[in-house]
Amino acid sequence: MILNIESATGTCSVCVSRGEEILDFQEAEQEYEHSKVLTELIDKCLKTSKLDLGKLDAVAVSSGPGSYTSLRVGASTAKGICYALGKPLISVDTLQSLALATQKQMQLSGAYYCPMIDARRMEVYCNIFDSDNNPISEPSAKVIDNNTFGDFFASGKQLVFCGNGAEKCRAILESKLTVFLPSACSAAYLVPISNRHFEEGKFEDIAYFTPFYLKPPNITTPKNMKL
Repeated sequence: MILNIESATGTCSVCVSRGEEILDFQEAEQEYEHSKVLTELIDKCLKTSKLDLGKLDAVAVSSGPGSYTSLRVGASTAKGICYALGKPLISVDTLQSLALATQKQMQLSGAYYCPMIDARRMEVYCNIFDSDNNPISEPSAKVIDNNTFGDFFASGKQLVFCGNGAEKCRAILESKLTVFLPSACSAAYLVPISNRHFEEGKFEDIAYFTPFYLKPPNITTPKNMKL
């Protein structure tokens, strides 16, 4: 029994899974309300599944990249539950979970998958995965232009773009080799990977685990703030 927490983007969600079966799924109605609703979603999810926290075998959390504040809320909640109950903590690469969910939906032979998380303007957090869900590059923050994936297109490789940052890139990345599947991060997407990590005993050190922010927070001083 694993509690899966997704908080990398504006919409947070949770689900309880038994193996790869999802017992219940809950998602916030409003964006960026993580600190307000996350524990409420967890409580509702557990009650609907007729479980209590003590029955969980582990807690899994989306590890990023994504929104700095959103990731911190998810990670601190997951770590708090694990610490209090002595449960193991599992981290799931946000981009990898998006790529795997898209791969299962599209089932395109030989295609590569590029999940994108919106990082404002024309920048996205992204990585590229092969048809076996193995990363073939390192996660990065890219400002998308006409030449961003030129080497893939030149070699005739089909790229499937997904995630909440994909749609804004559609006009720029026009090619016969591109497929777009705009989608949002979901706790349900964590389940196959969190279950595999649990079976392999791949757990995080609760004391030292931090999300993968990729970039530092963009902290500014309000213009009307007086010193």
